[in-house]
Amino acid sequence: MAETWRQLRAECENCAACELAATRNSVVFGVGDEHAGVLFVGEGPGEQEDLRGEPFVGRAGQLLDRFFAAVGLKREEVYIANMVKCRPPHNRDPKPEETEACLGWLRRQTRLLSPKIIVCLGRVAACRLIDPDFKVTRQHGQWILKNGVWMTATFHPAALLRNPNQKPDAFADFLALREKMRELDIWRGDAL
Repeated sequence: MAETWRQLRAECENCAACELAATRNSVVFGVGDEHAGVLFVGEGPGEQEDLRGEPFVGRAGQLLDRFFAAVGLKREEVYIANMVKCRPPHNRDPKPEETEACLGWLRRQTRLLSPKIIVCLGRVAACRLIDPDFKVTRQHGQWILKNGVWMTATFHPAALLRNPNQKPDAFADFLALREKMRELDIWRGDAL
């Protein structure tokens, strides 16, 4: 039986597989075009995301939207999700057991989406999805083909708020993403 986005979301919203379920306000499932060629994956929801039930809506999300706009991309043209769907207390990194408990949701989202590109936002997602030894500061913007999907990582927008001198490198990563989307014929934006 083929799974639908609606079925998957309903199941996910009832998840209690780890301790994060006990403290959440919302399950932050994901948002965007359910047929997008690009999937962005962060580590987990923050306070604003937990309150609104949508990923990347706080200050980090506003910065992410500015990067999208700067390269001619719209949030509605991609899909955005997180490694874990519930907020870790005090915005700490998700524990390995929390990530493992939630990974099935991301796998099922990825299967429904069938993206051509996955962009990891930050170290946590890159280490889990690309390589356990991934170093964002050294390897950001590098492309690898894994299981038929092009993967890359860039700085997490929250990290850029703390360390703005990395913004030019992140911008270069978004420009490279635009070029990869054009190469794979999934770019819908206007030529800049």
